Amino acid sequence: MIIAIPRETKPFEFRVGIVPDGVEQLCARGHKVLVQTTAGDGSGISDDEFRAAGAEIVSDAADLFARAEMIMKVKEPQPAEYPLLRRGQIIYTFFHFAPSEQLTRAVMDSGAVAVAYETMHTADGHHPILTPMSEVAGKMAVQEGAKFLERTTMGRGVLLGGVPGVEPGQVIVIGGGTVGANAAKMAASLGAQVTIFDINLERLRYLDDIMPKNVTTLFCNSHSIRRKICTADLVVGAVMVEGARAPVIVSEDMVQTMKPGAVIVDVAVDQGGCVATIRPTTHGQPVYVMHGVVHYGVPNMPGAVSRTSTYALANVAIEHAVQIACKGIEQAARESTLILSGLNMYRTAVTNRAVAATFGLEYADPARLIAPASV
Repeated sequence: MIIAIPRETKPFEFRVGIVPDGVEQLCARGHKVLVQTTAGDGSGISDDEFRAAGAEIVSDAADLFARAEMIMKVKEPQPAEYPLLRRGQIIYTFFHFAPSEQLTRAVMDSGAVAVAYETMHTADGHHPILTPMSEVAGKMAVQEGAKFLERTTMGRGVLLGGVPGVEPGQVIVIGGGTVGANAAKMAASLGAQVTIFDINLERLRYLDDIMPKNVTTLFCNSHSIRRKICTADLVVGAVMVEGARAPVIVSEDMVQTMKPGAVIVDVAVDQGGCVATIRPTTHGQPVYVMHGVVHYGVPNMPGAVSRTSTYALANVAIEHAVQIACKGIEQAARESTLILSGLNMYRTAVTNRAVAATFGLEYADPARLIAPASV
């Protein structure tokens, strides 16, 4: 199979879809790997390193897409790339279809096969490819939140950890999954007073056991959020519903009760956001102020720490890329429920229930579509 790794074109996205070790693994199995020139520069990986691992370096994106049977990316195809997609071509990347009908219909119309990192899950609900990026995003949410709490960046002028004689910052984390747990640990390690909200009591019991004493757990409902949010210096949105738009947990009127200069970092913005007043921003212009509250809505937060993120992603994505390349998408998905769960579109069919429901599209069972022809 010919596998191509384009240079990411999303603004301020510095990650790359593969590392030299991944190129070596694919080439060792007889596959051909194309890497667009300078694709790895943002992650500190040179063309020469990719070339030494066995890749062919290609300068033109249109040529790279035209030759590729499978595209490995980090972020969803951008509008300029839509015309380059073709029927039957496998696109293996983060898609996050739910917030964008334009993206959804463009990939449908292309007839490509969309294998979405974010929906690939095991039987027990673990998301092995999403998890490392969630870990990065959770830690970064507090790092960025702490920065924008500084008065010089429009914040309240609060040091999250406080100092002797001065109370620490108050941090609210909405969602106790991987993002939320990492955000809570990061904030707690700085000395902040942290409250984690979730609707899963078993998860809250687990978090209560493992978190330090400056972390409190609370059941999430509109009353408990409303009561606490007015005290918060930093709110981290960490709610995810696989394949679907994130539910709005924090309403606009709740935001209006927050302290002037408080900060919201909504990690769920790539799925529409769990805060009513959030909108996507970029690493170039990461924040805006609404109702006196600083809003941070960068959808590709891990792209800012691109070297760490690229290697963390590559460590888990390459195993399944090898399976797809060696067996083809149909056989790989028949043998691996993890890969099957990543199938969001198969040619022109929508094969993820949540994506189909979001846009009122017909859902097609992927297991039936890839079933071997009867003899």
